[in-house]
Amino acid sequence: MTTSIGVVMTEHIVAGRLTGPLGQQKLEGDRLRYPEDTTETEALIGVPASEVYDLLASQIAPLIAASSEPVGAIGVAVPGIVRNGVVEDSPNLAQIKGVRLADALGGVLLAQGISTPVHVLNDADAVAAGLAASGGHLDRLIRVWTLGNGIGYGRWPYADGVWEGGHVTVTLDPKERYCGCGGIGHLEGIMGNRAMRLRFLDLEPEEVFASAKQGDARCREFVELWHRALAAGTASLIHLGGPGKFYFTGLNVGFLELPVLRGHLDAMVKMSPLQSYSLEVLPEDDATSILGAGVAALRAQSW
Repeated sequence: MTTSIGVVMTEHIVAGRLTGPLGQQKLEGDRLRYPEDTTETEALIGVPASEVYDLLASQIAPLIAASSEPVGAIGVAVPGIVRNGVVEDSPNLAQIKGVRLADALGGVLLAQGISTPVHVLNDADAVAAGLAASGGHLDRLIRVWTLGNGIGYGRWPYADGVWEGGHVTVTLDPKERYCGCGGIGHLEGIMGNRAMRLRFLDLEPEEVFASAKQGDARCREFVELWHRALAAGTASLIHLGGPGKFYFTGLNVGFLELPVLRGHLDAMVKMSPLQSYSLEVLPEDDATSILGAGVAALRAQSW
């Protein structure tokens, strides 16, 4: 029996305890969440990094205290470029840019008597790890797009690299400068919540898609662009890494229309050896990310 803690920090923090042999772990007990209000999507924006450490610790400590077994590892998944425990950049949680999160959080926990090692990873990678673990396929390649405040690209098994798929360039239009990182023509600059709010100052993202279904020409044109951008990002990954299955999940996955996406992909991927890709939509589920964070942390201990 192996026990770990999985924590995910995106627009909220959610944490859970995992038990079972590696590759067969399951969530045990209740998940903890901050904020408790599930409609609050900006509670972490602007929170100082030092307070972020305390918030994370406040979710982790009770889970460890409630565990009847020793906890082998703590996995913390966050958006951005994460390598060797350092958040090198995180446009959607700017206060943790440059933070040695594994060390900082480990120090806060140690002050509370918790010496369990902390492993930090990208949040989309946690989703990919969770999908692999939930299907018992830790030996298979899993690729996933997470659609939300930012656009994440997750991959399992871990491979060294940046893998910031949300910041691939999908348009040469110099006016496309809505990405939070400041780059021009990025996928996230079209699909991310921040970008959509900047583009439609009078509408929320869900209102844009609802208006498109009601026939609003401006919104319908954008929804087509939204799908075409995702197709371009996916087509680029197919041309680089080969075909296979791509999963789509996250806060805004309900906006995705697979037939529209497939239509654009068919026009972009023409080499016959690359056309054996498949697409699957999964409802957003924090449990998958929590599982992936915990499993990745345990796997990191064995590397």
